[in-house]
Amino acid sequence: MTPAINQARKAKIDHRIHEYQHDPSSESYGTEAAEKLGLAAEQVFKTLVVSLDGKALAVGVVPVSGKLNLKQIAKAAGAKKAAMADPVEVERSTGYVLGGVSPLGQKKRLATFIDDSARQFASIHVSAGRRGLEIELAPDDLCRLTSGRFAPIAG
Repeated sequence: MTPAINQARKAKIDHRIHEYQHDPSSESYGTEAAEKLGLAAEQVFKTLVVSLDGKALAVGVVPVSGKLNLKQIAKAAGAKKAAMADPVEVERSTGYVLGGVSPLGQKKRLATFIDDSARQFASIHVSAGRRGLEIELAPDDLCRLTSGRFAPIAG
């Protein structure tokens, strides 16, 4: 059980857990999840943490088939600039290891932005808080549970 799964259960939202054997040599955790679970890469989302104006951290949730547009997430967050956050800071703030960072159940709740493309699906997959573990849920439920916002942040 992970904090992400606990949060979904506690909120009593409809969700499913999917597990696969993670390959430690894999460098693209999201793409690996899509391939091993037989899912479209557009429906599997990765959780990326950015630093806004060198100060606050924020979360971007984008399809594994795309990239996070740093200018767009900065704009969505009302910041001048966004850069990928330091990995040590990401792990300390979220409570998760890289490759297993979930937008749910983070130690410190961060401003969360979900790419608009998620809305085209009845359900999407995001990390459930551990490499090799995904949680499937409705995009609106993810947005509500993270107090997030939909925005065009994928490039």
